[in-house]
Amino acid sequence: MNSRSLVLITVDCLRADHCGFNGYSRQTTPLLDSLTGESTVVPNAVIAGGPTYYSLPSIMCSRSPLALGRDIIGIGPGEPTVATCLHDAGYATAAFSAANPYISPRFGYDQGFEVFRDFLDCDAGTKEAAQTAPGPLSDAPARRTLLNRRIKDAASALGLSRAYDELYFQYCSRIAAASPGSLDELRRFPDASVMVDQALSWLATIGDRPFFLWIHMMDPHAPYYPLAEPYFELTGKELSPDRARYLNAFWNRGDLDTSGLARHCDEVQELYDAGIRWVDSQCARLVEQLKKSGEWENCVFALTADHGEEFLDHGGRFHAPVKLFEEIILVPLMLRVPGKQAFSVSDTPFSLLHLAPTLLATTGVPCPPEFRGRSLGDSLNSEKPVVVECVYGCKNPLDTRERIGNRLLAIRDRRYKLVARLSSPMQEELYDLESDPAERHALEPDERRDVRARLWQAAHEHLVRSSTDRDPVLRLRSQVHEVIGNLQARNEARALQEQTGS
Repeated sequence: MNSRSLVLITVDCLRADHCGFNGYSRQTTPLLDSLTGESTVVPNAVIAGGPTYYSLPSIMCSRSPLALGRDIIGIGPGEPTVATCLHDAGYATAAFSAANPYISPRFGYDQGFEVFRDFLDCDAGTKEAAQTAPGPLSDAPARRTLLNRRIKDAASALGLSRAYDELYFQYCSRIAAASPGSLDELRRFPDASVMVDQALSWLATIGDRPFFLWIHMMDPHAPYYPLAEPYFELTGKELSPDRARYLNAFWNRGDLDTSGLARHCDEVQELYDAGIRWVDSQCARLVEQLKKSGEWENCVFALTADHGEEFLDHGGRFHAPVKLFEEIILVPLMLRVPGKQAFSVSDTPFSLLHLAPTLLATTGVPCPPEFRGRSLGDSLNSEKPVVVECVYGCKNPLDTRERIGNRLLAIRDRRYKLVARLSSPMQEELYDLESDPAERHALEPDERRDVRARLWQAAHEHLVRSSTDRDPVLRLRSQVHEVIGNLQARNEARALQEQTGS
């Protein structure tokens, strides 16, 4: 086997500063840390868009997230990807995604893969059991509901709404809710071990062909229900299902401000970090098997994330497309190429727009002309600012109305970051990441006009390029594909209703 194989691991919600090889104090990534001596670690890897539905097109297709138009989500039919290029070059190709609803054939991610498993057909009851917030009990007697409303109204009249909210939350979480039998009952996504099991089974079937294996892991994604084993390894504490559910419900509360949520922020991050630790342990299992089979010495290994996660860094939680602070846009990026010496990378921002060309370069397979990025070495020699984009507030892209909103842009160079919401009136903030790395204080509007002009010029070039380079045929195919997909989804939902009698 002469051609190098390729393993790409993408980890949902994995922020760069929670990885040991990026300086995190907690031992979340021992296996990945051990690979740093033979891997290139990019300290300033920046997503091209977020969340997942704006990030992955750039990772797989090397194009900006909105290049086909704000109304298009996913990969266009026939659009070149890392998978299609390697498949056409004779590679065996497989993808295993842990039930992220936006990574599916409906959004074009199966293209180029001989085997594609998204786990969206797994037991719906298991996923639905992972509720992140308690609420009124559906089987509560009507008189209790009426009494509750009266108590709530009385508390509000007396100025005790916050006390009522707290008591009601505690009642729903600790008394009214049935105790879960295990963490497995609460988990919404299949854990990383399931993905690796599938991958190893597939690898055993492909013989001597070079391969491309893509695994997307969801363990750090909310709701945070890690396995008990990695949680104990990190914290030295046991984790009960009741406590895990309580913390997730608390973290999802809408009645608390930042100071109220902060009292459990550290514990929630422990749950998140335990998810990362489990991902690392399963990467170790995959690497160990590749070594046993002799494939590791001819296998490129890359790990990154689609976006980060916020833990009150700027008063928020999770990763909705309403902010582009560093905790959301900075992700880990590790690349191990057999036979190639790892090299030190400067802190020049590296956009994941350039990841696909970089991966193909390691295999020797040519890039298609449609790719807009360049390989790692070439892109790092450029001082051009990187651009991150999304549609502001589009939390549910399945609702096409949410897609046609204002663009939210971040234009970032080594020192400065301009964040702009293209609305009326325009909203703009400029941060000096050297003097203010936590982005606490935007510069005054009249400060650094020269920097603003330079970054706005980069934004203008990006927007013009997105429009002028747009492929009308690919855009039309994408629109038709979505219409067909929506019809199929409705037919499946109708058939399910008829089957269940609901």
